[in-house]
Order: sequence, then C-alpha cells, then structure tokens
Amino acid sequence: MAGKRPYGNPVPVSDLATQILDPVLRKRAGISVELVQSWEEIVGSRLAGRTRPEKIQWPRRLHEDDPFEPAALVIACEGAAALHLQHETGEVISRVNAFLGFTAIARIRIVQKPMTTSAPALRPMPRSLNAGEKAKLAQTVGNIEDEGLRASLERLGATIIGTRKPSRP
Repeated sequence: MAGKRPYGNPVPVSDLATQILDPVLRKRAGISVELVQSWEEIVGSRLAGRTRPEKIQWPRRLHEDDPFEPAALVIACEGAAALHLQHETGEVISRVNAFLGFTAIARIRIVQKPMTTSAPALRPMPRSLNAGEKAKLAQTVGNIEDEGLRASLERLGATIIGTRKPSRP
C-alpha cells in the first residue's frame, strides 16, 4: 500500500498481511515476502513445490568500512529435490539476484527438511437427488441437442444440487 487509505474503505487482507509479515521476515530471516511469494516464478514449478527459501545469511561486518560481501541463501528442500537444486545452483543464484536487483546472493546453502504441504480437504460426496430435483434438472438441460454436452451439464447440475440441502418433494 502506497499510502494510508481513508477510513472505511476496504483493504485487501493480503496487503495487511504483507505489511505485518514483511518487517518480521526481514528482521528474523533477512528475506522479503515478495521473494517467498515469487519463489515459483524464480525457480520454476518443478522446484518450487519441493523447495522454499528459508533465510538469507548475511556475512558479519566487523567495521562499517568493510566491503560489501554477498550473502548465502538458505533453501529448505526435500531429499530428492536437493540434487536437482544443487545442479541448478548457478541458475537459481542469478535468478534471485535478478529478482532482487543487485548481487545479493553468492552461494546457496541447502537444508534438507520434509516439506509440509497441506493436503487438499476432501469434499464429501454429493447426495443423490430426489425425484423432484431429477425432474427439474432434466427439464433444465432437456433442450440441449448435443448429447455429450447435455450429459456433462446433467452431471454438473447433479453435483451442484447434491451439495445443497435437499429440497422438499
């Protein structure tokens, strides 16, 4: 968010979350929310599902006059993805540096961890339709000439109606 919005106007939750999380991530892990959110664009979909950036480890500077040294990017990944990531280290470093806009990363440190991905919630099977619902659905799609399209729409309608509370016959 560029500036403060007038009171009462809706604000996307993602903007609020970014405002809260970004300073915490920068302080604790030296990493930004944008890097985490853009990880799939940076490394590609093949690695993004099995890796994630953990933190950026900046080298300690004893004096302010010490020259700038690039950091190490710590990437957590599954055991099988570690080999793929190791082979693509140079490419990942150049893409992260291009994303950040300067030579911030000089090396990658790989930490093998199990990647916790939330399993998609299983939806309950739709209930079977009663006679009135079946008749109404058949009447709705009855005028469609293409048999394949009509059958698909019937299945879709049965699924939609089957997830709702049953209507009275």
